[in-house]
Amino acid sequence: MNLILRCRLALLWAGLGVLFLSSCKRDPEVVPVGTPPASSTVTAGAVTDRDVNNWILENMNYYYLWNDKLPANPDKTLTPDKFFLSLLYDRNNTANSDRDRFSWLQASATELKASLSGETKTTGMEFRLFYRDQSQTAIIGSVLYVKLNSPAAQAGVKRGDIFTRVNNETLTGSNYNQLLYNNADSYAFTFAQATAANVLTEDKQSKTVQAVVFQEDPVLLDTTYTRNGRTIGYVVYNQFVPGPNGTTAKAYDVKLDNVFAKFKQKGVNELVLDLRYNRGGYVSSATNLASLMGKDVGNKVFYWQRWNSKVKADYDQKYGAGKWGIQSFVAKPQNIGANLSRVYILTTGSTASASELIINGLKPFMNVVTIGATTVGKNVGSITISDASNKIKWGIQPLTFKSANADGFADYPDGFKPLVEVKESTYDLKPLGAITEPLLAEAIYQITGTRTARRATVSAQDLLPSPGSSLDRKAGGGNMFLEKF
Repeated sequence: MNLILRCRLALLWAGLGVLFLSSCKRDPEVVPVGTPPASSTVTAGAVTDRDVNNWILENMNYYYLWNDKLPANPDKTLTPDKFFLSLLYDRNNTANSDRDRFSWLQASATELKASLSGETKTTGMEFRLFYRDQSQTAIIGSVLYVKLNSPAAQAGVKRGDIFTRVNNETLTGSNYNQLLYNNADSYAFTFAQATAANVLTEDKQSKTVQAVVFQEDPVLLDTTYTRNGRTIGYVVYNQFVPGPNGTTAKAYDVKLDNVFAKFKQKGVNELVLDLRYNRGGYVSSATNLASLMGKDVGNKVFYWQRWNSKVKADYDQKYGAGKWGIQSFVAKPQNIGANLSRVYILTTGSTASASELIINGLKPFMNVVTIGATTVGKNVGSITISDASNKIKWGIQPLTFKSANADGFADYPDGFKPLVEVKESTYDLKPLGAITEPLLAEAIYQITGTRTARRATVSAQDLLPSPGSSLDRKAGGGNMFLEKF
């Protein structure tokens, strides 16, 4: 079959099921489409769970990274959510860190697509939950950051604020899901002030914050510091998203370009990249960011994709072995790599996926110094699959490839351990960008040898387990590393 006809079929298949599709051409960004699943899955009349399950299985049989490990006789009588989970490789085997921890589906493909571009219904504040004491009954919420121009920002909520009640109910391990994640249009938060002894005094009045469909700007903060003869650039980046949902303009990539153009103009020779709350996103934006700071990268390989044998065979035949599934750095006039010998990346247990791709992809070219906590360990990527005919409302986000850097390294399912471990406090979160903020302060110390704040210590409260974070609920767990079809 000639290339032109194959391209037409691929584009037709994009209309039938796959959300995004690269242009059909022989270049490093070509992404496998292969032989599409049958288009006759859905019969006439109402769509049944079995129709949805057949559609899911057909796509998983072709695209899924572990398609050779799918159950021989999956139970199609299950509801689609349970059926999808039943297909995932070794999902419940916690001893296997290389199992499928990250594929997901959503009942609404439209909402799935929007959330991947940073558009969700939200108050605009991201928070982490903590148990208040050893009994692990009562819970508090600590605000990690507030999205720019969001309802929470307008209500005066800020990083480090602590809340104990929602709608006048004390948060506990048994009610926090219902109180915080019920898709309400507003929430009344009771905030509290912490003393030096970590004793909380609740405010007399609660603060009502609206929840709206909101588009997050992922470039939260950028600034520069001059310390001991070094010019330090600092940027907080919270999701790899090219631009707002529903647009083709790459407004957020351009915003990052402008940040680095400013860094270049100011002579930045040290860089601190804050990815502590970045759960991932589109690899196109990861490539853009890496290309802004990579040292002597030219058009060298940023990462390789490793797909299943079925996809590999199809595209080896179509393009030639080694001629596809490769993403190189791109030339960027704003690149500051020539002035850098290293990059400092701030990480937490919420740093995942495309953020880890940045760490791994830069390592062959420069010294990458991680500060904070061990990252999630997501060395796999996914694609978005939906039914454009809209007969099937579900959207699936299956893992489809592993990534490797230019040296071929791909094995980090346990995450990247930090060179310097620094934990965030529960009760005393400093503003992002403040030179006294522990993770940033440690980076400045590593750069200059001079401390701007006392070395962070861990309190007894910080050792208590956390039942989770709002970040965990971003786009199917937020563990995003997406190839844009």
